[in-house]
Amino acid sequence: MDLQQSELERVKRVLEAALLSSQEPIPITELRKLFEEDYGGEVVRRLLEELRTEWRDRGVELVNVASGWRFQVRPDYQHYLDRLNPHKPPRYSRAVLETLAIIAYRQPVTRGDIEEIRGVTVSSNILKTLEMRGWIEVVGHKEAPGRPALYSTTETFLNDLNLRSLDELPPLEDLGALVEQEITQPQASQEIQVPSEEGFSSSEDDQIVRDEEKISIIQ
Repeated sequence: MDLQQSELERVKRVLEAALLSSQEPIPITELRKLFEEDYGGEVVRRLLEELRTEWRDRGVELVNVASGWRFQVRPDYQHYLDRLNPHKPPRYSRAVLETLAIIAYRQPVTRGDIEEIRGVTVSSNILKTLEMRGWIEVVGHKEAPGRPALYSTTETFLNDLNLRSLDELPPLEDLGALVEQEITQPQASQEIQVPSEEGFSSSEDDQIVRDEEKISIIQ
């Protein structure tokens, strides 16, 4: 489609307005519905990349995550905003992070699979904590006695970690630090009712699994 620069600029501004006014990521397929004309996915994607560049040196950035495109506060500026709405982000215990790591890197897995890898019983409250966070979900049942539930990570998990797909998961030893960093961002800072103290921990020693321990868990 041969478009004049003025038309492209108008389309870009509409995209910008839609994304700034949305609390959720918007996929390109939905952004194209903003216009009566069909500009095509490639045109929209190119304009989004131009918008990303335009906002590069500002306090807000345009990012592409699993569910689509969204504006979000840059991490360097978040501590200023926290002064307007101070809150304590949830801090996850070693057991929660180990369970999340196993599901993320071995999915889909059953509770029994997780217990076999960790070598300990997995509390129902740990899985409930991750489900309430929106990071894992039941995607089916294993054809085995009792038909145990199969758990996988969700798009929300990818969105909260600023990832587009599972292929972008960081090295295993970096996952705990990435989770700790991203749960302080606006898109992942909603309040959560803690099922039990086993799901969360205020102890620095329990907050993140040590690198060598995380590696041995999954291997």
